[in-house]
Amino acid sequence: MKKITLGRTNERVSIISLGAWSFGKENTSGGSNVGWSNQSDEDSKSALLKAYSSDINHWDTADVYGEGHSEKIIGSMWNEVQRDNIFLASKVGWDMGPHSHWYHPKYMKIKMEKSIKNLKTDCVDLMYLHHCNFGKNNEYIDDAAEVLYRFKEEGKTRFIGLSDWSSKRILSNIKKIDPDVVQPLYNVHDTEYVDSGLKQYVKSNNIGTCYFSPIKHGILTGKYETVVEFPVGDFRRNVKEFKSIDFINKMKKNKKKIEARFSKTNSDPILHALLGAILYDNPTACVLLGQRNEQQASVAGRLGHVLNENDAEWVLSLYRN
Repeated sequence: MKKITLGRTNERVSIISLGAWSFGKENTSGGSNVGWSNQSDEDSKSALLKAYSSDINHWDTADVYGEGHSEKIIGSMWNEVQRDNIFLASKVGWDMGPHSHWYHPKYMKIKMEKSIKNLKTDCVDLMYLHHCNFGKNNEYIDDAAEVLYRFKEEGKTRFIGLSDWSSKRILSNIKKIDPDVVQPLYNVHDTEYVDSGLKQYVKSNNIGTCYFSPIKHGILTGKYETVVEFPVGDFRRNVKEFKSIDFINKMKKNKKKIEARFSKTNSDPILHALLGAILYDNPTACVLLGQRNEQQASVAGRLGHVLNENDAEWVLSLYRN
């Protein structure tokens, strides 16, 4: 597996990293669907073992994934996986608890300590602020930053990160938080990471980057034949593209074009194209790819090739026109 240097952390991590969101199974939070359906613990553990044997050494989870269940699955693996060989990331902030706003200092502390316990480690390598909802006037950003930096001073995280669905919001808060790593939404269809200026800022300041949703929950692969209704508790119920037959048909057409162009690749041609295109010209970036079972982890282990400029521009043009 190809490695990249994760910006100023100077850590070498797999360019295809493991996103463990689905390990939390179906889940709701505040009335919203925030999990993934049809996931078994056995499949989750098999995926981790296969990822480990494929040298995928960067695993990403969060306290809210199954209310800690994803973290606990990872924490159960250290008898079979050497903890020091894994760059381990988690996140805090999506659970308000009994409070009226995110990032209440005492609750943040409780949740981060619980993450350490769930993961059965003394220290995570990276702890993110999970989103940029710091209050209407950003009145809670100082508290959030202070608690996270104190956690680092206590030796319980080596690096700090900042994530959000909106790259604009990451960029507007990046100087205040000064993260080592950012985790934006980025794929061949959603371009705010580039359009907002965050990509250029990251490159200019040597900040590590981990793209989430690089295949937009699977719909960009063209594998779906018709509109899909996911069970309650599955986040994909919120994704409008799963309800659009026009979008699904376009993805199917793109799939055929990509398979024809990249038929000789020794990995999955669709994932090869979708991931290789967004990794082009992003030297400090990796992608967080969901790997729900051993088979998916095996496929992931054969990915990681960065497309050349000509191929990358061709792939991007399919999804942005």
